[in-house]
Amino acid sequence: MTAKTIRILLADDHSIVLDGLKRILEEHRDLEVVAEAHNGEQAVRMALDKKPDVAVIDISMPGVDGLEVLSRLRAQAGEIPVIMLTMYEEKQYMFRALETGAMGYITKRSAPDQLVHAVRRVVGGKRYVPEEMAEVMAGRLASKSESGSLLDSLTTRELQVLRGLALGSTNKEIAESYDISVKTVDTYRLRLLKKLSLRNNADLSRFAMQHNLL
Repeated sequence: MTAKTIRILLADDHSIVLDGLKRILEEHRDLEVVAEAHNGEQAVRMALDKKPDVAVIDISMPGVDGLEVLSRLRAQAGEIPVIMLTMYEEKQYMFRALETGAMGYITKRSAPDQLVHAVRRVVGGKRYVPEEMAEVMAGRLASKSESGSLLDSLTTRELQVLRGLALGSTNKEIAESYDISVKTVDTYRLRLLKKLSLRNNADLSRFAMQHNLL
């Protein structure tokens, strides 16, 4: 009996990364990339249209980021399992992604060795987190550093606004990305300054860089 082909959606704002991921996956006869998105809006639209068996989403896309894509897919297409992909080992994003409903989380560095296994595992209804990240999660439960507790105090939306501001996006651009008002973005900005005991946007940018949020 021929094995069922696993249909995959890839989303990353870098074409070279998309090409590389596609090559890794399609070396296997049971894996097929049926959609390639270059931004978050496309990822949501293609997922709803193509109904893939699994979506592999870059967490750091500009505009509508991977966490927002994950949130929208959970609300609109909860049957599609999502694997989050990241350039850096930002443990804060990993925690948020898994809490939001991601079934897997891997780094781009480890993708050549782990992506195929991760795809097959989550399509089979199981979670996938690399061993080294599982150790980080265990460490988080055991103890929290001062910087960790500061990040833990932020909501997911505050984290997204922080990253947007640090990347130089305007309040209007951030508002459009997350379908909120400009006034709400400024409310989040002021809340971030207060929570993190910072003075201005430049301080927010430095904080984001120091904690590998970019």
